[in-house]
Amino acid sequence: MSCCAEPSSLRSSGGGSKQNLQKLGKQSTFIVRKMGVEVEMDSNMSKAEGHWITQQDMNLAWATSAFLVPCVVVLTAGFFYLYGAVLALLSKTSVRNKVVIITNALSELGKECAGVFHRGGARLILCGKSWEKLEELADDLTDGSDPTLTFPPKLVLLDFGDVDGTAEAVSEVLECYGCLDILIFNSSMKVKAPAQTLTLETDKLLMDNNYFGPITLAKGVLPSMISRRSGHLILVNSIQGKLAVPFRTAYAASKHAVQAFFDCLRAEVEEYGISVSTINHTFIGRSSSNTKPPKSFMSPLFTKKPLGVSPDEATAEIMKTLSNKKKEVLMAPSLPKLAVYARSFFPGVFFSVMAAGVNNSAASEQT
Repeated sequence: MSCCAEPSSLRSSGGGSKQNLQKLGKQSTFIVRKMGVEVEMDSNMSKAEGHWITQQDMNLAWATSAFLVPCVVVLTAGFFYLYGAVLALLSKTSVRNKVVIITNALSELGKECAGVFHRGGARLILCGKSWEKLEELADDLTDGSDPTLTFPPKLVLLDFGDVDGTAEAVSEVLECYGCLDILIFNSSMKVKAPAQTLTLETDKLLMDNNYFGPITLAKGVLPSMISRRSGHLILVNSIQGKLAVPFRTAYAASKHAVQAFFDCLRAEVEEYGISVSTINHTFIGRSSSNTKPPKSFMSPLFTKKPLGVSPDEATAEIMKTLSNKKKEVLMAPSLPKLAVYARSFFPGVFFSVMAAGVNNSAASEQT
């Protein structure tokens, strides 16, 4: 017998071996895939048992997801809360010993800013039209603060309606501390009327208060900032610097003009380390108990809950902008923001809506 000969036992069972291999192949495991869940099952297992195992694994996956999603949401919210708290803390410390000018400090926003900056240890220069009211504001600030941690505010008479007087006030501002770090433009004059009813004198007065006055002050202090290669100019402007609506022709024109000036100035002075920021709001409100929501068709464009932006909200945004040096901030609810974008991308639709608002107002007055 040859050594290579196949044993008789193997030859006799050759067919059986093939059958056994086929049987083993049938008993091999297979994968059930359903909704991204893989379950390994034995072929001897019934279909019902296989579906039950698949369902259990799916339930476990859904339960894990239901647990993880709220955790991720909570952790994300906590992160943003801490981030905001850190920014608030940094903004308070960032104004200490800084020379800060606030125009129209006697307004609601001006007083709120003055209080926050004074408590933060800033060297304030308060500007306004009334010397007596400025003194009252300064007394209120000093009486309610620790003199070892704060500086007594300095006062400067400033009326943007008097452009020549504004140029003279620049020297007074610079004499207070010899330099300045932050300048907040807060003044504004408003008029609402049909264009044909406004005189050119009124138009010029609006342009003086809202455009020529602020840029005169900005031009006057820029050489000092450029020589020190530092400074931050913040323009608190209306959303109508970006969006023109009916019956505010002169006002919107002045706000567009000052917005464009500071947008151009930003690029010009960036190389000197000077920051320029604009904050556009609907309007600065007072208290929620004293203001009634307007009934005009276009009132949603200029309302927020429905009172515009509160002085403390605007002040908080100013402090945040000083820290992050954001170039442009739009403080407005969703509808006014949508109107700003619609004006840019769908001007035809925007103009139609504005015209419909005018027609609606005219119809309401006739009834």
